[in-house]
Amino acid sequence: QVLYEQEGVFIHSSCGKNDDQDSLISGILRVIEKENEVMVDWRPLDDTLDTSNILCAGKDSSSVVEWTQTPKEKCSRGADRPSSYEAEWDMVTTVSFKKKPHSNGDATTHANGESKWSFLFSLTDLKSIKQNKEGMGWSYLVFCLKDDVNLPALHFHHGDSKLLIKCLEKHVVLTESPQDKRILLVNSQNKSLSQSFENLFDEPSYGLLQKLKKDPYTVTMGRFSKVTNYIFDSFRLSDPSSQRRPPSEMADFLSDAIPGLKINQQEEPGFEVITRIDLGKQPEVTRREPVSAEEWTKNMDAEGRILNVDYIKQSIFKGGLCHTLRKEAWKFLLGYFPWNSTKEERANLQKRKTDEYFRMKLQWKSVSEEQEKRNSRLRDYRSLIEKDVNRTDRTNKFYEGEDNPGLILLHDILMTYCMYDFDLGYVQGMSDLLSPVLYVMENEVDAFWCFVSYMDQMHQNFEEQMQGMKTQLIQLSTLLRLLDSGFCSYLESQDSGYLYFCFRWLLIRFKREFSFQDILRLWEVMWTELPCQNFHLLLCCAILESEKQQIMDKHYGFNEILKHINELSMKIDVEYILCKAEAISMQMLNCKELPQAVSEILGIEGSSVTPDSDNGEDESGAVLSCPKSVYQSISTPVTAANGTRDGTQQMSETQSLTPA
Repeated sequence: QVLYEQEGVFIHSSCGKNDDQDSLISGILRVIEKENEVMVDWRPLDDTLDTSNILCAGKDSSSVVEWTQTPKEKCSRGADRPSSYEAEWDMVTTVSFKKKPHSNGDATTHANGESKWSFLFSLTDLKSIKQNKEGMGWSYLVFCLKDDVNLPALHFHHGDSKLLIKCLEKHVVLTESPQDKRILLVNSQNKSLSQSFENLFDEPSYGLLQKLKKDPYTVTMGRFSKVTNYIFDSFRLSDPSSQRRPPSEMADFLSDAIPGLKINQQEEPGFEVITRIDLGKQPEVTRREPVSAEEWTKNMDAEGRILNVDYIKQSIFKGGLCHTLRKEAWKFLLGYFPWNSTKEERANLQKRKTDEYFRMKLQWKSVSEEQEKRNSRLRDYRSLIEKDVNRTDRTNKFYEGEDNPGLILLHDILMTYCMYDFDLGYVQGMSDLLSPVLYVMENEVDAFWCFVSYMDQMHQNFEEQMQGMKTQLIQLSTLLRLLDSGFCSYLESQDSGYLYFCFRWLLIRFKREFSFQDILRLWEVMWTELPCQNFHLLLCCAILESEKQQIMDKHYGFNEILKHINELSMKIDVEYILCKAEAISMQMLNCKELPQAVSEILGIEGSSVTPDSDNGEDESGAVLSCPKSVYQSISTPVTAANGTRDGTQQMSETQSLTPA
């Protein structure tokens, strides 16, 4: 990511034709952030564009300009690359100019005389910056590195150097030297904490809170989600001798920083006071084997229609899908393909959607650099996307390497989504939702439209006012209080009743809590929309209930709860949690005294029960009738909550099941 760029920055060398006359070498100065490292890069103008990488115009082949790469840049296509309609749009992918990669050496001298002055260094290697005297011609800067190497002076002919200094001050502390006010000393001691924790906090408490108020999503994803006892040290006052702020004050800081997320059911309009209700013992729940390709095919007619949608959904809920089936089944689960569509209808739909996608992609691909400079929103979207894509989980081979095609497609799909929904644009966290979808689809167009459908479900999570997140946290608090009021009271006593530690879970649907393969299973189960609405909130309840005993027995306080919940990442057993969440849903669905607020959260219709009286009956004496779990009738190879396997029984293919 380019943080600063300035043309007209010259080096005055002494290699001109006359010994008494400097040779002026014009260049571009940039400050670049890459892989959490900030670097300063200067290179001559002649060295900034590699002409062998320029993409040139070719013959028109599909009513829009086709762009082709020079032979040097052409790459072999995979054997499974589509060669029909979609291939006609391949040129959209290459409408751009590629800049030559930066060198990796410090003050590298090249054999080519034109670029021997190029240099690049990390801010961690910077010792001091020397400035020119006021009123002495062009402003200039001299960078001195920690090994006492002085780089050539940079003269700013087209503007002063103050903007560069302001940019650098965002990443290092600059102080005037007592001996010479023109020299700025670099002090990085205040940055050691952030470097130790992957730059989680890079400013004092006031700056962090300001960022929380301005952009809560970015801060939550990159910082708040990893709050620990150590990180809270960054909230100390400027006086080193001052005491750490108490946890209760820290809780107030965090709640004030995310306006509107305070949870108080007695003050929230329309909320009931949940009295203690006996939900009974949690039933034992088992899971079946994943739906196989053979089972899927047997449930289709000759034209490709799904015969028994309810059975398929319920089978996916109980066992998920085998991986080879996901590419097709996810399109139905996400709503890209209608469940009652034929194979021919789906092929026609894909053709229309391919055309629509590449026309949107062409919109941003054909924007020149000059145009983008005048479009701040598009520029900001691109910057955020590039930053997030570079942080994509590389543990999956699909996204390994810097120039991996998967990363390129991830970037292109997200940029195209900004054209599709320009008002929302890109918000950090969206790439987490897209990466598993693209991995499964292995196709740019299908991945885009599946992502669009997923974002239709998740849209409110990323809106500026955060109303969707506020609602979910309130709903989660309501469900957790019904499930275990004692645990809720304990959390409140530790200033954790706002459940902020669940924010990341809800924002990106547990993407960073489970392994890549486990999240595929979890998401496809949730997409069935069974056994009730907001099943993801019951998953939160299941995780919290599993950790309740340790949190309470060890008397965890505010800091310890945050640290413990964060450290659960990648340690949660997905099958166990799915079993436990389903068991909780059965408890609630079978409860005859379910509070009205809970009934509405779970989407249970026809309930007139209110918890006005101690016995849980409403004034009219009406009793809520809740359906039994329909999944008990599916008895195929199963996994119990403890991970053991049960026996197998056959189910009639024609058996019709009614969804809850």
